[in-house]
Amino acid sequence: MNPIFKHDVLVIGSGAAGLSLAVKLADQLKVALLCKDQVSGGSTYYAQGGVAAVLDSSDTVDAHVRDTLAAGAGVCEEQAVRFTIERSRSSIEWLIEQGVPFTENNDNLTESEYHLTKEGGHSHRRIIHQADATGRAISDTLAHKAQSHPNIEVFEHRTAIDLITREKLGLPGKGCFGAYVLNCDTEHVELFRAKFVVLASGGASKVYLYTSNPDGACGDGIAMAWRAGCRTANLEFNQFHPTCLYHPQAKSFLISEALRGEGARLLLPDGTRFMAAFDSRGELAPRDIVARAIDHEMKRLGCDCLFLDISHKSRDFIISHFPTIYERCLAFGFDLTKQPIPIVPAAHYTCGGVITDLNGCTDVDQLYAIGETAYTGLHGANRLASNSLLECFVFANSAAEHILNQLNQVADPPTAPEWDESQVTDSDEDVVISHNWDELRRFMWDYVGIVRTDKRLQRAKHRVNLLSQEIAEYYSNYKVSNDLVELRNLVVVADLIIQSALARKESRGLHYTLDYPQTNTQSSATILSPPNFSNQ
Repeated sequence: MNPIFKHDVLVIGSGAAGLSLAVKLADQLKVALLCKDQVSGGSTYYAQGGVAAVLDSSDTVDAHVRDTLAAGAGVCEEQAVRFTIERSRSSIEWLIEQGVPFTENNDNLTESEYHLTKEGGHSHRRIIHQADATGRAISDTLAHKAQSHPNIEVFEHRTAIDLITREKLGLPGKGCFGAYVLNCDTEHVELFRAKFVVLASGGASKVYLYTSNPDGACGDGIAMAWRAGCRTANLEFNQFHPTCLYHPQAKSFLISEALRGEGARLLLPDGTRFMAAFDSRGELAPRDIVARAIDHEMKRLGCDCLFLDISHKSRDFIISHFPTIYERCLAFGFDLTKQPIPIVPAAHYTCGGVITDLNGCTDVDQLYAIGETAYTGLHGANRLASNSLLECFVFANSAAEHILNQLNQVADPPTAPEWDESQVTDSDEDVVISHNWDELRRFMWDYVGIVRTDKRLQRAKHRVNLLSQEIAEYYSNYKVSNDLVELRNLVVVADLIIQSALARKESRGLHYTLDYPQTNTQSSATILSPPNFSNQ
């Protein structure tokens, strides 16, 4: 008999969004926090740049809203944008209260107590950070809070398989009250029951061959929510970070946009700058423009990479502002203070996701989605740099408040059957999983990447249909493994990305297609509804 756990709230994911929500609820509720790896194993830990917030007297909420709407290319939801940015200062104040050691202001470039940097698309210095390892500082601080709180039970090496809903068990209503979860250490499936379930499992950039994200970014929350009956929006908008270190052992180590904010230059192999030919803002144009320009020049020249150069700055400045990047590059043989470093774009951020309201509520009762898993309307067709961490904190707070307000109106979760493995066997063909995993990520990179065409998208759709059938059959006959669960979810998300891309007959933001290079006068979010969707 496998373990059965019961809590008030089940939080799936331990990045900035999941950790924040768990910490905010723990004084009043018992929380289960599921981590695919260790508690600090998600994308937040690797975030370098910082958090965008209105903190300086020369900056305004309206200016930050304008910058976000401009980057979003006409499909942000302004209510969500303003809601988020109006709560930016209070979010930072909460993080400081928790003990996050943001870098103090020694440059006197702003009146803020903390150093603020500037990134692409921003009209002001408003990125608060901890040197170039902001995510690690936030993750470590909040993880310590979570692990030391008596009401938070942390479960590491757990991969959620599927949500438990009333509909799936033949009960009236459409609520969610738990999940089946694979214990990757014991290889057994455990049952987690809760009054409320929160998806905070991050994005889906692992669907692409090259990504700046850790291995767990497989779109688990998006796929599980889709199977549970939730709609998705704007999954065609996948942000490719323009500058990841190009080295066979680097696994696309991200080179923060903050370097370009402090004057780093993008160069062709012959040392020529090129961004001015694509945008008057040069290296500080929004990420979609920079990534597309790099992709264009690489294809035009037939080269494997381009270069980023900040060596014209002083050695002390570079090492003090970017110690992590400096050390990591040095480990691969590149001295940031003396030479340009090789870079390529890589899949970085999923701008679309599970549709939620401003409280993080999805289409299924008692099911919430926050962070990169969710579509709140903040990012539109392109995410403004450093707005993503801000979104995590703002919506973790609003979801926590909503859960506390709903607490007395939600009954204890009904019983649910244990996971049934009686009809499946151990697989003797794991090569099928590894082959399909590789094939999926390669055709998504080739056909659904930075530049698209209808022909490429149709090819990808044909491939994903075949893979979906093969994986469904495999899933039905063999015991689940972490690789199988992630592959199953990646195929769902890949299909949703392709469907969304085919539906958008224009080029806008992160979606650029050679068949429809124009941008339509008006546009709206691309919304997909699952077969079992009900708005009743």
